[in-house]
Amino acid sequence: MNEKNLLFLSIKDFFTPSMLKYSVLPFIITILLMYVLFFWIAGVGLDGLGSMSVQTTETTMQNGIPHTDSFSAQLEGSAIIKFLMSYAITSWIASFLVYAIGGFFVLYASIFIAVIVIGFLTPFVMKELQKRHYPDIELIGHSNIISAILLVIKWAFIMLLLFFLLMPLYFIPLLNIVAFNLPLYYFFHKMITYDVSSTICTSEEDKQIRFFNKNMLRIKTLVLYLISLIPFAIFFGAIFYVIYLGHTYFVEVKKIRG
Repeated sequence: MNEKNLLFLSIKDFFTPSMLKYSVLPFIITILLMYVLFFWIAGVGLDGLGSMSVQTTETTMQNGIPHTDSFSAQLEGSAIIKFLMSYAITSWIASFLVYAIGGFFVLYASIFIAVIVIGFLTPFVMKELQKRHYPDIELIGHSNIISAILLVIKWAFIMLLLFFLLMPLYFIPLLNIVAFNLPLYYFFHKMITYDVSSTICTSEEDKQIRFFNKNMLRIKTLVLYLISLIPFAIFFGAIFYVIYLGHTYFVEVKKIRG
């Protein structure tokens, strides 16, 4: 099956009632988690502002005699925000930072959460694909809960390590785009290929597929990851990603077992 037919078949499968039902779950769960996370971080941010002392001194001359007036204030919590918003420049800077950092965090956190959520749905999606297109291929699998948790922790740690190691590149235009996305793409690629492969094939079959098709798999997951950078695309497209890679693995497993 060529890549064009594989893509059309994946789109057709995605719009079946059962797959659409699964696609709603990542959206709902991710939105709820992001909602809770947003208010938790907002609370931590306000608490982190703590208090700030503002002091100004102004000296004026009256009848040749200098007079010094001092002003001091203690700003706490939301008062700091009101103080910043009272001036045009600080208001613009504060608003830009809030929206830029907030938007960046929400986008990347949503990808991270969605990838975790679809891992629980992948076995059900693979069973649907098997029933519809590959009844002759047995879902053997090669994973268990403990090994899966350990691998997720390992990949998450490497992702965080990459974020720190690539930090010097964050200040270089164009390179910072790659530096920002490389760690999360690494986690995305590892998670989604593991979810699919560990459900369908044996460990040896997985090694063989990754050895002979590693570039193809990387290109596919890279394209899927780039699509995920479109706001809200990950919410509805997560199940499609699994379907598309699922067909890819089913075709390769069929070749090996045939």
